[in-house]
Amino acid sequence: MGITADIAIIVVAALLGGLIAQQLRQPLVLGYILAGVVVGPYTGGVTVTEIHDIELLAEIGVALLLFALGLELSFKKLLVVRNIALIGTPIQMLLTIACGFAIGRWLGFEKIASLWVGALISLSSTMIILKTLMNRGLLGTLSSHVMIGMLIVQDLAVIPLMIILPQLSNPTTGLPMLGWAALKAACFLALMVYIGTKIIPRLFSYIARWNSRELFLLAVTAIGLGVGYATYLFGLSFAFGAFVAGIVLSESEYGHQALSEIIPLRDVFGLLFFVSIGMLLDPAFIAANLKTVLLLVSLIIIGKGIIFGTLAKLFGYGNVIPLAVGLGLFQVGEFSFVLAKVGLKTHSISNELYALMLSTAVITMVLTPFISGLTTPIYAVRKRHFKHESLQTTKPPSTISRGVL
Repeated sequence: MGITADIAIIVVAALLGGLIAQQLRQPLVLGYILAGVVVGPYTGGVTVTEIHDIELLAEIGVALLLFALGLELSFKKLLVVRNIALIGTPIQMLLTIACGFAIGRWLGFEKIASLWVGALISLSSTMIILKTLMNRGLLGTLSSHVMIGMLIVQDLAVIPLMIILPQLSNPTTGLPMLGWAALKAACFLALMVYIGTKIIPRLFSYIARWNSRELFLLAVTAIGLGVGYATYLFGLSFAFGAFVAGIVLSESEYGHQALSEIIPLRDVFGLLFFVSIGMLLDPAFIAANLKTVLLLVSLIIIGKGIIFGTLAKLFGYGNVIPLAVGLGLFQVGEFSFVLAKVGLKTHSISNELYALMLSTAVITMVLTPFISGLTTPIYAVRKRHFKHESLQTTKPPSTISRGVL
């Protein structure tokens, strides 16, 4: 039955994994990833065969999650964290790339490969963070806005990284391509602002007259995925386009209704993404390279945690926020998989390095709910020793001392 049987296997495995996670009082995401390991190509037994097709469907899950995120946010909320997002994130990525380069050289990789290591670990996981924040009920807090703002800029940075890194041996070729990509991004954003303010509200007003929930859901899905596909044709990220569509739609009077309609669809396709992540994990490779994998995971957690936490502090965020950001954004992100595939295709990285970074990324993702969950108890201990700290709010640091978790 091909992909039909694969989807049935994945959904049943995800249900069992989710039940186990729920029984152990762990995030459902971990159950989905565990299900992916079980039905993946490296563990035997009942196995998914059309892995590439499942990965393509998983991209829809990424797009729908970011589309829903855009519906929940607004430009006003993102403006609060614009300084750390627009200035702090590039600094974080440069520092992380430098840290990854040093790690790569220490592990014996060549200079170009070491730069790829740094670039791959500089990205964090939007999907994992969003799910973790949702499960903990923290999606509307200031620390979540800081993390989401930085994640958005990271996701945008994937495009120039995909252009620059393969051209490291010939940088003059990559610069014109980067300039062209920036021009296309600017044109797309301008077009989306126009469509979002002039066309989309009229379209929804027309559809609402029919009083059909089915048509409304179809329109919401078509806008989210359709804009994402248009972004892909522009040479940008499919998921980024869906996020922009959500942001634009959130400003309309139909934003809340659109969000309530899209959530079930988002969750179903989202589980495909998390199962596909688990399918990438090769237990045999990890067992054979356990020492290297654990060392790399530890260095990434410590290095990225310090970088994120310090930057949050330097940009005026106090109390729990630097701790929450440091313990939340340490993982390697899903767009690192895309970037790693580009490196493998252009022969910029070896199969060994690809497998190592893949395993490391999945393990850091799995650890995220556990390590992020340590924020509250660690801060409680710290607060007992620093009782003079003022209570935070959701105002920018320039106006008042910062807010809640």
